[in-house]
Amino acid sequence: MTNLPNFLDIATEAALNAGIILQDYLGKVADATTEKGRPGDLVTAADKASEKVILEILHRHFPQHSILAEESGKLGNQENEYLWAIDPLDGTTNYAHQYPCFAVSIGLFINGISQVGVIYDPFHNELFRAAAGLGATRNRRPIKVSQTNELSKSLLTTGFAYDRRETSDNNYAEFCHLTHLTQGVRRGGSASLDLAYVACGRVDGYWERGIAPWDIAAGIILLQEAGGKVTAYDNTPFQIDSGRILATNCCIHNNLSQELMKVTPLSAW
Repeated sequence: MTNLPNFLDIATEAALNAGIILQDYLGKVADATTEKGRPGDLVTAADKASEKVILEILHRHFPQHSILAEESGKLGNQENEYLWAIDPLDGTTNYAHQYPCFAVSIGLFINGISQVGVIYDPFHNELFRAAAGLGATRNRRPIKVSQTNELSKSLLTTGFAYDRRETSDNNYAEFCHLTHLTQGVRRGGSASLDLAYVACGRVDGYWERGIAPWDIAAGIILLQEAGGKVTAYDNTPFQIDSGRILATNCCIHNNLSQELMKVTPLSAW
């Protein structure tokens, strides 16, 4: 664990370099954007270029570490205790439309536990960083979750998975239910930034289904170090491969979990 500051610095180096690439490509990817199988699941030249520079930096500093990257998949010995989970462009659809909600997300799991996280929003030049026991920061200044303790006074955020057109487990019903119980629900389109915004108190809670480990690897430790809580929907321990996450400022966690568990799937309406 004494290496955490070094891991954090290298992840920051990688995220900032990737952010420069995203800035350079912004507005220039219209002819280099394709779908990866499902409608709306896009990949651009910027995704690939961003991931390339991240991998180069991580391989140079940590050649023995394993990697799980959105575009390249599993790299290295996946049994290694160190696993980097990378999303080189979280919010690709936003990015392709020049909608300013996207980020680079780099997280490190050590023996399966999130220990280091860096999220960089190059459009707004916001750098979120955290490591276990070292606190969480935005542009090097400490951040904390909000103190909102009533669901009726909360602002939430969520997302909709790419397979939402194909399954009744699509989050639409939860969105409608919680919109009526809170001051609002936002849909930003970037899971890493959703978690970062809970961590810095801009929103009070976040839930989503259909997410991948690279979407949330960095945000988990960021939120925890900022005083927040991460679990499964039903308040049981969070499982990274479950595809579901409930993340809050702690204060509204139990109530939000209870409300999520009440919702009838949309297909039954």
